[in-house]
Amino acid sequence: MKKLYTVMGVSGSGKSTIGAALAARLGWPFHEGDDYHPKANIEKMTAGTPLTNDDRKPWISIITGAMNEAGEPCHILACSALSDAVRIWLEDGFDGEVTFIYLKTGREDLRHRLETRPGHFFKGSMLDSQLAALEEPEAGGNVIVVDSSQPVDDLVAEIVRRIG
Repeated sequence: MKKLYTVMGVSGSGKSTIGAALAARLGWPFHEGDDYHPKANIEKMTAGTPLTNDDRKPWISIITGAMNEAGEPCHILACSALSDAVRIWLEDGFDGEVTFIYLKTGREDLRHRLETRPGHFFKGSMLDSQLAALEEPEAGGNVIVVDSSQPVDDLVAEIVRRIG
């Protein structure tokens, strides 16, 4: 059975860093969810306009389509997956099991990370809209919740241990 491990959280939580490190550690392909955004979504975010679920639905369809076409059995995806709706779309659209790895991060850590991150289209001023859109998943079932303030190597080791 194909498996998709979705490293999720608000912008600045470390999705790309942790996802890439996790994929390298496990030898699985890593996919950056931002790479799948339609041009209109990137233009909205670059202008500082938060996305709506109407904007996100086609983006998630593109992601799940690409994951379904990929030949490897296991994948790591960095994707905000802020709302229950988005997580349901990922589960419904992917032809396999989806596990969400929620990088729980404090507001001040997020603000600092966003303000010091070079060259990304996401504006730090949009943090409040991300936090407002976040419907935090509860640990259990197909959701793993981790504290993302840990060093990268420690966090990756914890995730590897928890996904078995």
